[in-house]
Amino acid sequence: MKYKVLAQFLREDIMLHAKNLSYKLPSERELTQRFGVSRQTVRRAMQDLEEEGLITSRRGSGYYAANTGFSAHAQIAVITTFTDEYIFPSLLRDMENVLGSRGYQLQAFATLNRVSAEREILQRLINHPVGGILVEGSKTALPNPNMDLYQTLHKMGIPIVFFQGNYPALSHLPSVTDDNYAGGYRLAQYLLDKGRKNIGGIFKSDDLQGPERYSGMMNAIRDRGLQIPDHSICWFDSYQRSRLVDGRDISLIESFMKEHLPLADAVICYNDEIAYHLIKYLTDNGKKVPEDIAVASFDNSYYSRISPVPITSLWHKTRRMGTEAATLMLSILQGKNPHSLVLPWELSERAST
Repeated sequence: MKYKVLAQFLREDIMLHAKNLSYKLPSERELTQRFGVSRQTVRRAMQDLEEEGLITSRRGSGYYAANTGFSAHAQIAVITTFTDEYIFPSLLRDMENVLGSRGYQLQAFATLNRVSAEREILQRLINHPVGGILVEGSKTALPNPNMDLYQTLHKMGIPIVFFQGNYPALSHLPSVTDDNYAGGYRLAQYLLDKGRKNIGGIFKSDDLQGPERYSGMMNAIRDRGLQIPDHSICWFDSYQRSRLVDGRDISLIESFMKEHLPLADAVICYNDEIAYHLIKYLTDNGKKVPEDIAVASFDNSYYSRISPVPITSLWHKTRRMGTEAATLMLSILQGKNPHSLVLPWELSERAST
């Protein structure tokens, strides 16, 4: 449609004049003559830009680029933990689809889930402000020394939206997270309903998602009146995860199976990545999945499909994390005051259970 083509041209024009916060757009008359369109088409394009928060209208004067109160407003920083994680490409792509189409550019940073790297990135963003920050918190299950920098950025008027993991100390800032407790509860219920009695778990210790998923699992087992499987719970941290994924060091999985899970008839894994390595270890050592031991996890990623035994996994059927986080950021940039979101899970059942 003509108005969409015109609106995209104007977005790019606004970006070219990003440093001029009083930039005045061409008049309706100039645009109708330049593009050979009607005034109705011009006004429809302007309406879209106003709804996106990119321009404001001044009666009798025309349209101006919106003064958002921060410099480099077309740049949005995206801070993740691991860029090599299987979910990162789709997260970034979904964010780009939402924000890129509205004239914003993404700057990607990775912390490797280290608070020291997170601090360096936040300090850089204080010294070189951006229009907004989409951030996956680092080691969210642990106290974090970077709250002072987050508070500084917040006081500077830079919108911050957390996704996947956030910090309890910053719960007043908007976020998009998974319903991790409900996910752990649901997987445990599902396995119990299939007749599994000795359910173990492998969870990440330094990110909040791990304890939340663990809590849901344990409470589901408790509510069935079964014994709490303390000994059958395994924990790993970011360093151990890197050794497993980057170096293919299977000693972590091997020790879990020998020391904590020898009697388990089912295991709930922190995510598909861990479930994939667990199933590979089991099948390489003569165990049958799910006959000997069932495996279920989170994310429904490509790991769940390329696994030696396809993995039963929870996923977001309609609402994707990257899309929702970017949409939340866009709402804030448009002057709205959106609420945090908790995304529900859907179950994709496969051969591993």
